[in-house]
Formats: sequence, C-alpha cells, structure tokens
Amino acid sequence: MSTTDTVVTDAVNTTGTAAAITLTEDDLGPFVTHASTRRWLTGPGLPCDSGLFSFTRLRGEGLRTVAGATGDPDGKLSEELRDQLVIGGLLGPGGPETESVLLDGATGEVSTTHFLPGRPDLMDRRPLAPSLPTLVRFAAATDELAGLRGQFASYAGRWGTKAVAEASRQLLAVFEEGADGEPAPLWRMAALIRPLALVAGPGTVSGLALDLPFRLLDQEFGRRGVIRFEEFDFPATLTHEPTRRFLRETGLPEDGFLFRLDTDLPLRTLTEYHDECHDECQGEDRGVPGAFPAGRLPAHADRLVRLGHLVEDNSLVVDGATGAVLNWSEPDGVLYPLNTDVSTLAFTLWLLHRERAVDAEAGHALTSETYDQLAMTMIQVLTSVDPTGATTDADWHYWTELFQDEAGGVL
Repeated sequence: MSTTDTVVTDAVNTTGTAAAITLTEDDLGPFVTHASTRRWLTGPGLPCDSGLFSFTRLRGEGLRTVAGATGDPDGKLSEELRDQLVIGGLLGPGGPETESVLLDGATGEVSTTHFLPGRPDLMDRRPLAPSLPTLVRFAAATDELAGLRGQFASYAGRWGTKAVAEASRQLLAVFEEGADGEPAPLWRMAALIRPLALVAGPGTVSGLALDLPFRLLDQEFGRRGVIRFEEFDFPATLTHEPTRRFLRETGLPEDGFLFRLDTDLPLRTLTEYHDECHDECQGEDRGVPGAFPAGRLPAHADRLVRLGHLVEDNSLVVDGATGAVLNWSEPDGVLYPLNTDVSTLAFTLWLLHRERAVDAEAGHALTSETYDQLAMTMIQVLTSVDPTGATTDADWHYWTELFQDEAGGVL
C-alpha cells in the first residue's frame, strides 16, 4: 500500500491540493470488485485531514474485513457484516473514533458500525453514503461550513438566525443532491444542527466571548420566559462588568430545560445561598441543599454568584471577578468548568432548546435511531463556539455528559 499527496478533483474539493491516502491495485486485491470504487481508491483516494473521519488506519493495517478485524471465533457475525471492509472511523469531539467506517467492496456503498467486543452478534450497519466520492464530497462540505470557506466562504462575518437558516438549506441541498433526496441521518442532522453555530458572532461589543443577536433569547423562550436583572439584584462581589451588563440587558431564560434560574431575587453568593438554606432546612435529608456541610464549600465561595440550579444537586455559579461560569457539584464537593461566560451559557441553553424544536419539526427523526450521532454533533457544535469542555483539565463536563445520556433522553 502507498500513501501520496494527490490533487482532489474539483467536484469533490475546491481547495486544490490536499493530502490523501491512496491504495495500489495490489492493495485492493480481491477485496474490492466494484470498478469505480477501485478507480477512486487508486486515484483521488481518501482525505487525511477530514474533520469528520480518519482513514489513517489504512496506512498501517491496509484493508481488513470486519470478520478479520473482530476475529469472530464463534462465527456470530451476521453475513451482512462479515465481508465489509474497515476503512476508517467516524471522529467524535476531540478526535477519538466513535464508529468504524465500512466499505462494501462489491457495491461501493459506505456505512458505519460499532465494534462490540464479545458480542459481534449485536453489531449492525448504519448507512452513510452511496459511494466513496459522495462520502468525500459530503465531508468536504461539512468541513467547509465549519471553516467558513469554499462554498460557505460567504458566511464569514455573517451571524444570526437568517445566516443559520440559509446555511442549513445550502448544506442540506448538497446532501440531498448526492443521495437522491434521502441522505443518511448523520448528514441530515449535520445540515439541521451544525449551522446553529452561526447564530452568534465573536464578542466585539459585549466584552464577552459572544455577541448574541438582539432578542435572540426572547424569540426562542418568549419574552416572559427570559429574566433580566436590576443593579440591586447583584451582590457586591459580582464586579465583572460585562457579566453585569449581559444579565441586565440580555438576561437568561428562567427555565432552560437542564437549568433553572434562581428567581428569588436578589442573587446570592454561594456562601449566602448555603447559609440561608442551612437555616431553613437544617436537619432534613441529604437531598436538601441545606444539609450540605458549609465547610466543604470552595475557598472563594463568597465571590461565586449562584445563578440557578442544574440537575442532580448541581449549582450553576458565575465567578464574580472573572465572569467564568462554573458547575458546583454538591455530591462531589468540586467546582467544574461549565462555560466560558454568560454569553456562551446563553448560547448553550439556546442550542438545547433549538435542537428540541428542530427534532420535533423533523418528526423526532434525529433521535429515533441515531441518538449517539446527534449527541456527537451537538457536542461538536458547542465545542466550536465554547471549547470549555474540551480544553480544560477536568475529566468531567456537565453539558458533555448530559448530551451523551441517551437513557435520560436530554436531547
């Protein structure tokens, strides 16, 4: 097998020269009998640098059948899977492969599967693309949207709900044209969810990470569903002026589904909150906030302002000096990074609410059989706007964990 630098055809990638992995005729051997697929693998090949897929395992391992990759000593693999060729992996947030990408050497069709060690009888295939050229084209279009280049270059500097709607229609048109109007669920959710990252631009006016469109939250949650604060609502330790201004002028949704705002104003520091709860709830169950030992509060709890509560005894707090948004886990007695600031917190709550609305409009097609792919897509969108969960040293991130909680059905 060989790896070379090749020029991807204009029909697939308008950016010109890109690194690609190609195979020789000998590498393909008897595994790939589909003529146009053989030409593609020995010609343009597969990209090395796709943001969605990794095909680098071909360099060291070459083509392998699923049966060969699993061993399948007891012959439990289905006949449908046995001779499928493992050519790469679908990448999750941060780079690890979440599913294996399979190629049908006889038809050229591409699918994915989860490898289940010890239970190959439970493995199945999910459709991905009718051919390798279509797969590469779809991946390139998705990467171009993420980088606002190529066919999506005109969106650079454009933000708001109109840009979201236009980019979504444009990306969906690419996928539908390449799949006879029926793109695989991964591509449909990519077209519906990934453009949501365009709703807010970099924070050049707000002094925060993002500039949200005027009344964005009002439009999503209703004017009565968004709470704005007055100056007298802020404790003295909330000195971060961009945060104060955002809470006054933009506000936060009272009920963000996985977050509920404290409406017993004024806002309190974490110390004040627990002191008051202790006085009111002393002696009750562990599940009552007041039963939490005050000695286990963070050392700087007097500058942490509690905005509201998350599920399972978690408080959402903002650092009054820096504006950082944190998750205070009472069961763990630990502060975890949550969002960069209140602007990205608001985006996260908007994203969650919008995804549920989009899924309802699509007849809940996004969550029917591909919940894990939807969770991956949502995490990638959130990470592209607020990389807190991917760039901190914490080994746990509230939003990431809840997005992936299929049993809890948060999406």
